[in-house]
Amino acid sequence: MLKYFSQPVNNTPLILFRWAFGLLIAIESFGAIFTGWVKRAMIEPAFNFTFIGFEWLQPLPGMGMYLYYGIMGVLGLLIMIGFYYRYSLSLFTLMWWGCYLMQKSNYNNHYYLLILFCMLMLLVPAHANGSWDAHRQVNLRTNYCPQWCLKIFQYMLLVVYTYAGLAKLYPGWWEGHFIALAFAAKTDWPLVGTLLQQEWVHRTVVIGGIFFDLSIVPLLLFAPTRILGVVLSFIFHLFNAIIFGIGIFPFLMLACLFFFYPMESLGKRWLPQLNEGRPTNYEIPKFLQFGLISFFVVQLLLPLRHHLFAGDVLRTEEGHRMSWRMMLRTKSGFVRFKVVDKKTLVSRMIHPKEYLTTKQAARLATHPDMIWQFSRYLQKELQRQGIEQMEIYAIGEISINGAEMTPMIDPQVDLLKVEWQRFIHKPWILTD
Repeated sequence: MLKYFSQPVNNTPLILFRWAFGLLIAIESFGAIFTGWVKRAMIEPAFNFTFIGFEWLQPLPGMGMYLYYGIMGVLGLLIMIGFYYRYSLSLFTLMWWGCYLMQKSNYNNHYYLLILFCMLMLLVPAHANGSWDAHRQVNLRTNYCPQWCLKIFQYMLLVVYTYAGLAKLYPGWWEGHFIALAFAAKTDWPLVGTLLQQEWVHRTVVIGGIFFDLSIVPLLLFAPTRILGVVLSFIFHLFNAIIFGIGIFPFLMLACLFFFYPMESLGKRWLPQLNEGRPTNYEIPKFLQFGLISFFVVQLLLPLRHHLFAGDVLRTEEGHRMSWRMMLRTKSGFVRFKVVDKKTLVSRMIHPKEYLTTKQAARLATHPDMIWQFSRYLQKELQRQGIEQMEIYAIGEISINGAEMTPMIDPQVDLLKVEWQRFIHKPWILTD
């Protein structure tokens, strides 16, 4: 295996992907400013739901987050042209990771995927040609890289797609409940609105989604089926881009097609060529072997962690994030907070919208970790109003894929008395 992964291969796919990757993350960063996302998600909220344990990581005040995202956009362009590539990518990775951890009201799987791709891109010499660095440092320039530099991206995609496909093997997807609800919101779309309501379209999307996720990487890996995989990739991802509007994710996945095609002839046309002999096998340092194996073991195990918790992950959310459970269900619900003044024994009901934006309140109602976090925030706010000692209870219900509303949080549990437990089921989250 070491001999195979250390074989020299043409590095054109890596260079082309760097161009696309840098451009896409620049579009993502600048787009967050110009579409108003930064304002809605980072500036307007009085309270931000960070990942638990990262409460110290808060958005910058004033115009700070516009500057923050502007810098990330510039870094994306620098990565694209390969200008001090590893410095630019390292800084972008840290900044993007910070954005990811400081807010989860707008959690999206491709935000997490970008972190993983950044980590992998830091390991590979994607600036060894077609870059400012290679122009400036002639000794850096080469037309080759070790085989593992391409394979790690293929394996990452195999993990993502496989878990996405396996997660769809549940009744809510197979019976078309999620797709029917998602498409019902698009009835008034011109040209395709009526078409999206047809049952045969729902069945095509349901079966096609599972087939695509589970087969696309094998199709791309084998030369006889590769063209079919490319065609299916364009159909699948462009459909998602148009119908679901999920940002750069579909285009990032299309850019990954570079890793499955030998691009040597294309590289000879677009990239500087050196009169260098084909290198002998590259040596893979021990620390890199260990690091890559550890990375992929974690990626294989992390999506399985929901089996450690009681109940259905679609309901409890325990183990949902970072597990490629993408576009599987739609959740709706409501929650109110009952606050009891322990001194006067007077109680009152508080609606989250008194403190949160509309989107935050909607996400709060269906996510137990956010309900727990909000109880702490609410305690501090009420203490400022003079209530020194209190109890806080969450009262609400949720619906999954339009099913009957049922309670999600035990209304008899004072949330201020329970600590957050990361690795075991929280008994105050009701499993049925």
